Amino acid sequence: MDWLTGTKIPVGAWAKSVFDAMNRNLGFVFDIISDAMEAMIDGILWTLETPHPFIVIAVFAGLTWVMQRNWKTPLLIVLGFFFILNQGYWRETMQSLTLVLSACVVCMGVGVPIGIAAAHRPKLYRAMVPVLDLMQTLPTFVYLIPAIVFFGIGMVPGLIATVIFVLPAPIRLTYLGVASTPTALLEAAQAFGATKRQILFKVELPSATPQIMAGLNQTIMLSLSMVVIAALVGASGLGVPVVRALNTVNTSLGFESGFVIVVVAIMLDRMLRVKQK
Repeated sequence: MDWLTGTKIPVGAWAKSVFDAMNRNLGFVFDIISDAMEAMIDGILWTLETPHPFIVIAVFAGLTWVMQRNWKTPLLIVLGFFFILNQGYWRETMQSLTLVLSACVVCMGVGVPIGIAAAHRPKLYRAMVPVLDLMQTLPTFVYLIPAIVFFGIGMVPGLIATVIFVLPAPIRLTYLGVASTPTALLEAAQAFGATKRQILFKVELPSATPQIMAGLNQTIMLSLSMVVIAALVGASGLGVPVVRALNTVNTSLGFESGFVIVVVAIMLDRMLRVKQK
């Protein structure tokens, strides 16, 4: 076995050299991205933290009623927020929601167009599959290293690591929805002389809407699962008390903050659940 283990392939050294070269030559690009992400995060956080909590609760309940058209889910949203207020985690919850919403904006804004392009170009999707598999299977802690190198400590590296982990979900589900458009609909649109743009916006996207909404739901759930990991690089939110409880072996604090995360996940899942017609 010495012939196999004697000469180690320098994978780590190659990765380090690539990161160092990117940080040295593309530093201004990372600064621009960091400033844009920070501005978006600050805007969303200000929107959620400035109003009275009851106003935020009413807005979320109203949005839930508009999407679900029943009184039970908005009531669940209201009770969930009241529980969060009772436990004293309102500010941390708003910070975590900021991270989740920011990740949704980036992931859906990037993932949906890529999914549409992949659905129209099968060779492109086949080339993307290994990359998407790598993004989802690589341990999430590994993403934190280049995120810290390029963006420092704070919410931005937490957001970047979250986006890398979550992005494959909207890409795959958008691809699935557009690629699964019934052939009869496409042929009918073409027979009536519809252009490619009209086919996309009036046939393919309406047909793919359930899958795209499922991609949004998955994006939110996966982003919420990253709040604890993002706290390790300085991101604020519900992950901070979880990490503090882990460091101090504080069972009470850990269960409290962990249960609040579960409540937030249930609320967002019920709020955005797509009804099958």
